[in-house]
Amino acid sequence: MADPKGFMKYAREGPKRRPVELRVQDWKEFYEPFSEDKLKAQGARCMDCGVPFCQSHNGCPVVNLIPEWNDLVHRGRWQDALKALHTTNNFPEFTGRLCPAPCESSCVLGINSDPVSIRVIEWNIIDKGFDEGWVQPILPVLRTGKTVAVVGSGPAGLTAAQQLARAGHSVTLFEKADRIGGLLRYGIPDFKMEKWVIDRRLEQMKAEGVQFKTGTHVGVDISGDELRRQYDAVCLALGAEQARELPVPGRELKGIHLAMDYLTQQNKRNAGDAILDEPITAKGKRVVIIGGGDTGSDCLGTTHRQGCTEVHQFELLPEPPPQRADSTPWPLWPMQLRSSHAHEEGCDRQWSISTTKFTGRDGRVTKLHAYRVAFENGKFTPMPGTDLELDADLVLLAMGFTGPVKNGLLDSFGVKYDQRGNVAVGENCMTSVEGIFAGGDTKRGASLIVWAIAEGRKMAAGVDKYLRAGLSAKVA
Repeated sequence: MADPKGFMKYAREGPKRRPVELRVQDWKEFYEPFSEDKLKAQGARCMDCGVPFCQSHNGCPVVNLIPEWNDLVHRGRWQDALKALHTTNNFPEFTGRLCPAPCESSCVLGINSDPVSIRVIEWNIIDKGFDEGWVQPILPVLRTGKTVAVVGSGPAGLTAAQQLARAGHSVTLFEKADRIGGLLRYGIPDFKMEKWVIDRRLEQMKAEGVQFKTGTHVGVDISGDELRRQYDAVCLALGAEQARELPVPGRELKGIHLAMDYLTQQNKRNAGDAILDEPITAKGKRVVIIGGGDTGSDCLGTTHRQGCTEVHQFELLPEPPPQRADSTPWPLWPMQLRSSHAHEEGCDRQWSISTTKFTGRDGRVTKLHAYRVAFENGKFTPMPGTDLELDADLVLLAMGFTGPVKNGLLDSFGVKYDQRGNVAVGENCMTSVEGIFAGGDTKRGASLIVWAIAEGRKMAAGVDKYLRAGLSAKVA
C-alpha cells in the first residue's frame, strides 16, 4: 500500500448530508461534494491486511478489487482506479449510491476501528470517470450472430444485456414500463439517486449495441413462445415484484397503498409524467408506514418532501441493539440499529408493533389499530394491555417482497420453482426449460443491487457458454 500507516493517521470520514431544512424542499441527492484530497486520505486508510475480507462473497458479491482501487485513488491514479472498478462491476454508480456496503462490515479495520469508507470512494471513482470522459463504449471483437432477449431492465437485466453485447451477441432488452431501469428508475427516490445517473449509462449501452424496447410487457404484448422462436436464448430478470400483503380487516379502504405504487407515482411526477391513476400523496396527511427496511425509509423521505403533517413508522420485529449484536460477529453483516437520512428528517419510529385492522369513514381509512408483541421462540405473542389506535389518512405497506410474480410469463414458460418460490436454475443459470435463463431477484428473491449485478454477470456467462457450445457444434 502507498501508506502502510494511513489507517493510523486518518479517521474515517464521508460526505456530509445537506441540511435537513434545505433538502426536504427538493428531490436532489442529499450528499454534499467530497473533496479529492479527502478521498485520497480515505484511500490511504485501507490496510495491508493480507486477507481482504471486503472482497469475499460475504463482503462483496461482485468481488470488487477494493484494496487495489483504494490504493490507486490514494496515489491519484484515477483512470487506473476506474479500470480496476469496472473489472468486476458494470454499474458502480448504482452500488456506490445505493448499496448498504456489506464490504465495509467485512473490512478488517472494522474489527477494532471504523472501517474504510469504501462506498464513497467507489462512487467518486465512477463519477470522475464519467466527468473526465473515460467511460466509453466497449465493442466486441467479433459478432457471433446469436440473438438474446433479456426481459426486465433492473440491475440484473442491464448487467446481463451489457455483458452479452460485449461478448458479441445481438441483445434486445424488453421493459414493460415506459422507461428503462426497473426499480432503479421507479422504486428508488430521486433524493437517493437522480435518474440522469441511469441515463448516462444507457447511452453507453446503446452505443455498445443493446436494443431497448420499452412499453413491451412480455407475456402480454408478446408471448413467451414467440420470444423463444425469435431469439436463441432468453434471460429472465423480472425482479421479485410480488409484494408482501397485510391481510387484516379494513385493508380494502382507500388511502392504504403498497409502497411501490406510492414511490413509482412520485418518480413519475419528477420525470414530468401525467398521473393517470388516483394520485397518492402525503401532503397535509397523517401517515403510517408499516415496515422498517429500506423501502420504508424511501417512503419516509418521500412523505417529508410531499409535506405530510406527521409520520409514524412501525416495525414488527424488536428494536435491534445500537451496536453489532453478538449473534453477527465480524465479518458477518451486523444485526444492529440503523437510522437513515430519512429518519434524520423526522419520524415517530416504533418496534414490536402488529397491526390488527383498519377502520374508516366513507370508504377511506381514518384509524390504524394495533398492539405490541413480544418475539419469543420464533413467534410473535401479543402483550396484554398494549392495544393502541392511531389516526391515519395514508397508510403505506413496505413489508418487503415474497418473490417473482408467477401468474403470467413464468407459468406460461413452465419453469420450475425452488422451495422459496423463486425460479430454479442449474449451474449455468439455465432454468428447467432449454434456452431460458434466470438471474437476479427472479432467481434469488428480493436482495441487494450488488447481488443483482453479480447475478446478471453470472447469468450472462451461462448464456454465453450455452450459445458458444451451439456455435462449436455447428462448426464441427
